[in-house]
Amino acid sequence: MRFQFINSIISWFLKKRKHQIELFLKYPIYVQDELLLKLVHTAKNTEFGKTYNFNTIESYTDFANQVPIQKYESIEPLIERCRTGEQNLFWPTKIKWFAKSSGTTNAKSKYIPVSDEALEGCHFKAGKDMLCLYINNNEDAKLFTGKGLRLGGSSAVYEDNDTYFGDLSAIIIENMPFWADYSSAPKQEVALMGEWETKMEAIIDETIHENITSLAGVPSWMLVLLNRVLEKTGKSNILEVWPNLEVYFHGGVNFNPYKEQYKKLIPKEDFRYYETYNASEGFFAIQDKNNSDELLLMLDYGIFYEFIPMDRYDGENSKAIPLSKVKKDVNYAVVITTNGGLWRYLIGDTVKFTSIKPYRVKITGRTKHHINVFGEELIIENAEEALKAACKKTNAAIKDYTVAPIFMNGKSKGAHEWVIEFKKAPDNLHFFTEMLDNSLKNCNSDYEAKRYNNMTLAMPTVHAAKEGLFYTWLKTKGKLGGQHKVPRLSNKRDFIEELLQL
Repeated sequence: MRFQFINSIISWFLKKRKHQIELFLKYPIYVQDELLLKLVHTAKNTEFGKTYNFNTIESYTDFANQVPIQKYESIEPLIERCRTGEQNLFWPTKIKWFAKSSGTTNAKSKYIPVSDEALEGCHFKAGKDMLCLYINNNEDAKLFTGKGLRLGGSSAVYEDNDTYFGDLSAIIIENMPFWADYSSAPKQEVALMGEWETKMEAIIDETIHENITSLAGVPSWMLVLLNRVLEKTGKSNILEVWPNLEVYFHGGVNFNPYKEQYKKLIPKEDFRYYETYNASEGFFAIQDKNNSDELLLMLDYGIFYEFIPMDRYDGENSKAIPLSKVKKDVNYAVVITTNGGLWRYLIGDTVKFTSIKPYRVKITGRTKHHINVFGEELIIENAEEALKAACKKTNAAIKDYTVAPIFMNGKSKGAHEWVIEFKKAPDNLHFFTEMLDNSLKNCNSDYEAKRYNNMTLAMPTVHAAKEGLFYTWLKTKGKLGGQHKVPRLSNKRDFIEELLQL
């Protein structure tokens, strides 16, 4: 009874935020324009603000003309100075937290500044909104009669020159408000353990006897945890361990390749899946409807958005457009300006708008994660759509994959080489390869043109990886944990050669 009362009170409190969300749904461009000028005004006396004359900026046009688009390399010198204790460089309030991110294509670490304003007004606000939208859509929700199992990154937080760095998830756990910590499992000391495999066992030991009502984490790593839970408990599905489980909040990678595996692990007809879109740089979008694959762009988190059409993408030399000029079904690179001191920053993600009233998006991939060696413009969205179709036709299921080009050599044609770790392998790998190839032709006309009569591209080569290959590869790289991802598509062969050697 006490837990039902707590659930009712917290649910009522979270629902109140819906009225503020409705404001930016009704006036999206006004909210974004007002936000931009507020960010510029706030930072006008910083070193960055003085360099680009923020005090003269009165409109988006001024901003776009005066401030160049930035990649991490452009701002790294300022960030390194901030990490040694200098302040008021790109944001006026003290920056002491840095989200360490290696990305998936670059071994070099990035340190993304996380201001107090970004923690409160973006990350924590988004956490509440995720619950608000879910509860508003599901009047029968009983999340707060139990706890949410959170699966974050593998790194603890480290101190350096009176500043702190670590996975964003670790920074959030370190600063988590009491209400969120109270309703979450595992406890903070376990959640912040640095060694992934030890932490996973500790999480299981702590949570298998708890009343877990929700899950939150990256699908690939959550799958590892849930399968280990079943091994350790001897149960046949997760509901036998946590019978009141009702929703999984996921993000970080495309969920489609994993969905059927989750349905088997959690065989509950009305079990819900809610996707989020967040990164070290900020929290951007949340699924706002049940059974949807669209994400509502959240416009009042201290993040001003711009977009670069990918057919005109040229890195920092690209011309961006504001939200008011985007169109549906166009592939865009995302540019953000934030209350953490990032200015016109290319985050490396690509999205398509599925709706403009309101602004909803789908994540399509990464600016670096595509294959275009032969003019085929293969993006992650194509790859995963084709994998899903091939799996359906061959009754297969996949765990992980990566793709790289086979370069032309003499008279031999180019091709794509896939390494796929199957959860359930197809009976006939050659037939699976044919289905994958046909599906890629169906969803990508450039690929289809290059495959016509083997003109430029030959049939793909598909390797069925041994069990645990990608896990072993990540382990050798020191990249086990919730925020590390397998590189999916690459124009180079570095990753695939390492995997093939393993």
